[in-house]
Amino acid sequence: MTLVAGVDLGSTTAKCVLLEDGKLIGKSLSPVGVELVKDADRALERALVEAGRERSEVSVVTGTGYGRFKVTFGQLTVTEIGCHAKGAHFLFPGTRVVLDIGGQDTKAIKINEKGEVIDFAMNDKCAAGTGRFLDVCAGALGYDVNEIGTLSLGARHPVKVTNTCTVFAESEVTSYVSRGKDPKDILAGLHISIVNRSLSLLQRVGIEPEVTFTGGVSRNEGMVRTLDRRLGLRVNVNPLSQYVGAIGAALFGHERLGGSAA
Repeated sequence: MTLVAGVDLGSTTAKCVLLEDGKLIGKSLSPVGVELVKDADRALERALVEAGRERSEVSVVTGTGYGRFKVTFGQLTVTEIGCHAKGAHFLFPGTRVVLDIGGQDTKAIKINEKGEVIDFAMNDKCAAGTGRFLDVCAGALGYDVNEIGTLSLGARHPVKVTNTCTVFAESEVTSYVSRGKDPKDILAGLHISIVNRSLSLLQRVGIEPEVTFTGGVSRNEGMVRTLDRRLGLRVNVNPLSQYVGAIGAALFGHERLGGSAA
């Protein structure tokens, strides 16, 4: 039995998965603060508790994500691009394009039949079209970000959100509220705006028939439905989609030990 761990230390959350001979046996997700080393360590410990295992049993820990170099107890670091590619292929072997929308950035990744990266495109440093963008705009409407996806599905006349800057978009949302627009229509407009920005990245790498949606925003049903409609196909989403980077990191560790790619 070979036990490996992948720790994805992102800009807003720390994810960890444990794989034993290619099978996921434990996971954890928690917010990150200013002490990233401790956040990474805590993520691993929580996953170990869920799996009922000890740290001494882990053969390789691989760090990835924004704070991958803060996974100081790891033996390997891999970029999030490669990890999302490998993790998406693990969950959906037919994947040819990955759309990852996280807390602070958006990535479109084209991969081959082995889960290897062919091409990728990222948004700029602005948080427009990311989880942070949704957090801010949800707050401006008085909602928790976890409920806005479902609410947006009830829209009848989505508004047009034109600003790409998070600060200006927040002002635009406030303006729509003062004009008496239905919050559902505003939320739907925000989702459409994000999908439009994501499509520009997808088009840069080339849209293929099987697209897998990863990252925290993939849990948003409104985003998934909007993306489906704009692409004209059903994107792949899995309950583990937020853990895809960590899964890919663990798989790189498994391969380092001589295991075959999943």
